[in-house]
Amino acid sequence: MLAWSEEHLAIQDAVRRFVDEEIRPVLDDIEHEGVPPYAVMRSMFKTFGMDEMARENFKRQLDRKLSGDEGSVERRPNSQAGMTLIPIIELCRVSPGLVTSMGVSTGLAAGTIMKLGTPEQMERWGLDLMTLDKVGAWAITEPDSGSDALGGMRTSAVRDGDDYVINGSKTWITNGPYADTIVLYAKLDDGSGTELRDRRVVTFVLDAGMEGLTQSKPMRKMGQKASPTGEVFLSDVRVGKDRLLGGTEEPKGGGRQSAKDNFVTERAGVAAMSLGIIEECQRLSIDYAKQRKLWGKPISDYQLIQLKLANMEVARLNVQNLVFRHVETVSTGAATTMAEASAMKLYSARAAVEVANEAIQLFGGNGYISEYRVEQLARDARVLQIYAGTDEMQIIAIAKDLLAD
Repeated sequence: MLAWSEEHLAIQDAVRRFVDEEIRPVLDDIEHEGVPPYAVMRSMFKTFGMDEMARENFKRQLDRKLSGDEGSVERRPNSQAGMTLIPIIELCRVSPGLVTSMGVSTGLAAGTIMKLGTPEQMERWGLDLMTLDKVGAWAITEPDSGSDALGGMRTSAVRDGDDYVINGSKTWITNGPYADTIVLYAKLDDGSGTELRDRRVVTFVLDAGMEGLTQSKPMRKMGQKASPTGEVFLSDVRVGKDRLLGGTEEPKGGGRQSAKDNFVTERAGVAAMSLGIIEECQRLSIDYAKQRKLWGKPISDYQLIQLKLANMEVARLNVQNLVFRHVETVSTGAATTMAEASAMKLYSARAAVEVANEAIQLFGGNGYISEYRVEQLARDARVLQIYAGTDEMQIIAIAKDLLAD
């Protein structure tokens, strides 16, 4: 794949119009006034029929689960694979936080339920999350675990008759303050005395308002303010086996493997997010360089400015090619390895941060002012090198794959 198809470009134009007409006018309210982003996200879903596509996708996945065919590879045409990425790219041109919030709800939370859940659990929680009728959170990270999300996890689930009692806390949870449904990972304490790091990881689905479950207010953050982030506290939260994903403590592909699979999906998606940031920073920089005059001529006439713009184009092409490669991979039904996903995230996140920083430098003092959107994009880009695994963790993941026998 060398370029977007005509169908892709038509989708791109439509999404851009929606962004200009529906999102930009309310962006300051979301970014600076603490207005939750879900209304505008739901409007987008309905405008482009994404809710109906989600219902069709839900039915297809449920049918495969009922038929016992859920392990088969699903091939998706380039047009369909691109359709999932183009809204991400276009939204990231204006607000990467919207993509983070939407992706966690419809992707990580819903995706985990649809993959691991029983048919009953899929119908109970999956569909509402896929259509964004309800907001989902994916709770794995803890205050003391950080990049060691699985090994350092301390949240525990203790068997109590036919129930489980969960205690612990989660932090940096996207959608945490407003989530209706929370997919939560915990260590199973079965009384066997197994070391904490080696205990089985189990996954539960919780609903807001359950006794003992507390969701914090949104955290104050450096960037991505359109994506509410919070903490989740669990004090003797009692759940039945109906909330244990897959209805078993050892579902196929569950626990640790489920988390790792989601890391791959999340990391690959960062490339599309980075592309949107890079494209918008480059567009804003080109326009500004042509208009801003210094010593009687546009700053675009100066070679140092031209070098910045040229480096932005190199980054744009490289990240775009990573996105195109991912579209091709999805369309063939092939799996993306952890090393590939980590390499995509490592490079694209660094590129987005570098381009955004160079855009601020090009704008000079104006780049430091919120009125000029490069300021927001630079703050929003920075977390791409942290969440879904820091740069350092991506390097470890890539090296482990390269050195494996």
